[in-house]
Amino acid sequence: MKKIVCTTNGSASIGPYSQAVIGNNIVFISGQLPVDRTTGAVVENEIKAQTYKCLENVKAVLEASGSSMDLVLKTTVFLSNMDDFAAMNEVYQEFFNEGNYPARSTIQVSRLPKDVLIEIEASALCY
Repeated sequence: MKKIVCTTNGSASIGPYSQAVIGNNIVFISGQLPVDRTTGAVVENEIKAQTYKCLENVKAVLEASGSSMDLVLKTTVFLSNMDDFAAMNEVYQEFFNEGNYPARSTIQVSRLPKDVLIEIEASALCY
C-alpha cells in the first residue's frame, strides 16, 4: 500500500512530486531544501545554516510520516560545492546519534533549485 505524506512543517514541494511517500513501512522523503517553512524564503547563504534547515525539514517530514531521525536508513546529500563537505558534516552529525548513523551518499551537483547550497533526501523505517 502506498501513502502520500504532506505537511506544512517541511519545505513545500515546488513541482509535481510528494514531500514523502510511504510503502512497506519505509518512508521516502523527497529532497528538502533550506527553506523556512513559515516564510517560504531560503535561509542565509551559508552552508552550516542551510544544512541545519534542510535537516530540520527532513525531521519534520519524518515526524509527519510517523518516523524519526533514529529510524533513518539512508540519506543523499546534494552539495553545490564539495568544498562545503566538512562544514556540512559538522552540522549533519548533530542530527544523528553516534553509532546509529545512516548510510549516506554525498554528491556535488552543478546547480540546485532556488540556487541553494544543499539539498537532502532520506529514507527511513516507519511503523
